[in-house]
Amino acid sequence: MMTATARKVPLLDLQAQHATIGAETIAALLRVVESQKFILGEEVESLERELAPYCGAAHAVGCASGTEALQLALMALEIRPGDSVLTVPFTFFATAGAVASVGARPVFVDIDPVTFNMDMNRVEDALRSHPGVKAIVPVHLFGACADMEPLLHLAGRHNCAVVEDAAQAIGAEYRGRRAGSLGQIGCFSFFPSKNLGGYGDGGLVTTQDSELARKLKALRVHGSVKKYYHEWVGINSRLDALQAAVLRVKFRHLDAWTAARQANAELYRKFLGDASIPVTLPSSASYQT
Repeated sequence: MMTATARKVPLLDLQAQHATIGAETIAALLRVVESQKFILGEEVESLERELAPYCGAAHAVGCASGTEALQLALMALEIRPGDSVLTVPFTFFATAGAVASVGARPVFVDIDPVTFNMDMNRVEDALRSHPGVKAIVPVHLFGACADMEPLLHLAGRHNCAVVEDAAQAIGAEYRGRRAGSLGQIGCFSFFPSKNLGGYGDGGLVTTQDSELARKLKALRVHGSVKKYYHEWVGINSRLDALQAAVLRVKFRHLDAWTAARQANAELYRKFLGDASIPVTLPSSASYQT
């Protein structure tokens, strides 16, 4: 009688990924080490110029993490202690944590059981019952955008800013527009396990608004536009040049990696369906056309 043997399947094999781009990344890291310019600078500026159009945004601002991208976005929009911010409970802790970090109060809107993203049928009720809401933070979970058209309509009616938590969604599209280009500010994470991940922490904020971009750049360096002159009270959230150099190498491979992830996802859908295993997988197809 044959017995089944357990086989461990890693969710993400970063060592295998590194093996395919190791020479490129080591050369990029060496370039930064030899320059001895580690904080912001040309590498970060180049990454920002490359990622802004990819995300469909006019401006991109690198920062230290996806968590601080959310925090910087809320600070730039002047979300203050006592304000309420709508978001979802089905997300990583940082989404609500960033709201709490600026003294605001997270108000949770439940998710749609089909998409696993914010249930737009519940948003208007939440806005009516919480008249102090100043911003909405939809999460584009698992690389699929939330249903942004009705959300943006409601946000406009209720005078709310929209901050996209796109930590898992770089390159994702909603009706022909990229994640990070739909709300006032988009927020991305470069944690190593993300689709575009660094060799440590890193983040990015995107916006179409030049004044918001200027403010975000200042807030990431303690609110300073000119050295030692501080227009706002900001935080220390600078993207390291070493991380930017690695991300620039990985960015060249991002679309191919995304296509491979999509192909793998389709295999899971097929095999789970063929096996009649009762697993609900998220789908956003109903509102993407």
